[in-house]
Amino acid sequence: MKALAAGIGVVFLSPILIAGTGMMLASSADAVQSNGSFSSCLTDIDADKVTKQVGKILDGASGKDVHVEGLDLPGEQVPNAQTIVAAGLSLDVPTKGQIIALATAMQESRLRNLNYGDRDSLGLFQQRPSQGWGSAQQIRDPVYASEQFYKHLLKVSGWQQMTVTQAAQAVQKSGLPDAYAQWEKLATALQTAIANTFPGSGNAADNKDADQGKKPSTGTTGCGPGQDGSGFGRIPEGSVPKGYTIPKDAEPKARKAIEWAMHQLGTLYQWGGSCTNSHGPDLMGRCDCSSLMQQAYAHVGVTLTRTTYTQVSEGKAVSPAQLQPGDLIFSRGSAARPEHVGMYMGEGLVIEAPRTSKPVRITPVKDWDILAARRVL
Repeated sequence: MKALAAGIGVVFLSPILIAGTGMMLASSADAVQSNGSFSSCLTDIDADKVTKQVGKILDGASGKDVHVEGLDLPGEQVPNAQTIVAAGLSLDVPTKGQIIALATAMQESRLRNLNYGDRDSLGLFQQRPSQGWGSAQQIRDPVYASEQFYKHLLKVSGWQQMTVTQAAQAVQKSGLPDAYAQWEKLATALQTAIANTFPGSGNAADNKDADQGKKPSTGTTGCGPGQDGSGFGRIPEGSVPKGYTIPKDAEPKARKAIEWAMHQLGTLYQWGGSCTNSHGPDLMGRCDCSSLMQQAYAHVGVTLTRTTYTQVSEGKAVSPAQLQPGDLIFSRGSAARPEHVGMYMGEGLVIEAPRTSKPVRITPVKDWDILAARRVL
């Protein structure tokens, strides 16, 4: 689709610019005038119909011939929604974050790139140059505006546990703090429809009928799509892939170590952190890659050394083709001195504390360039 390709190109080639902190927004003039009047008519969104109509727009159909419930100007609004979703995907923002961004833009501008607003508010999110969001020209760039919204959202502590309204308000500081909720269902339908058009976005895989096809198999890291983790699609950071369970044949201590590591999902990486209280306020209680491994096994009575450089000598070497749940896998650097470690979970998945600014997460083993693997049980 030409429109889709153009959208992807704009997002992935645009520079990521960072604005200052402590910024505030005001709702656009149009949003204020609406006074939340759409909430009563958007409670029952037909997601399948939205998907069909959005697809027509992205395939180049005129907005005059397409009706999307809740959108008055779909020919203008859907491409802007596409930009917001594409920016989220390019920044690895979880699906919920993309929904929050869409709901925010619906409330602030009705998904239009406005050249006016309350005081000096502009653009999709009604960001204000006077509050440090960037120049007027930058804010009118939908890609820049979307990236700025995401960057501020990701700085909100605990945003993934908030409601859409709470998270949006934490970024926007709007005079209408409850107005975002009315757009959640339409935002969800739009996000699903748009993300499914992006190769590898993961939404299509996530939404498949559970009875369709086989669940990814356990065991090795062979090239088949269920054995390398690819069968789960894109995995939102800090979440457990839909359908994953620890393999029944996992060694009991490995099972408990994996379970403990999974309880740290979503906590931010801290280089040199001890991983002794990753959910606490002390930064040094958070996990880095090797302390996550060390503490996971410490909780099942297995002592590991502290660093990646030494853990690569723990236990016994195993072939990457014969991984079992609980095995440590190493990447970056060299086989003798690797710089990163994760724990194999079975079903082609690895749990890791990746790097600064990223949370403990689960990734497919296909994304790993495995230099060494060790079995410590």
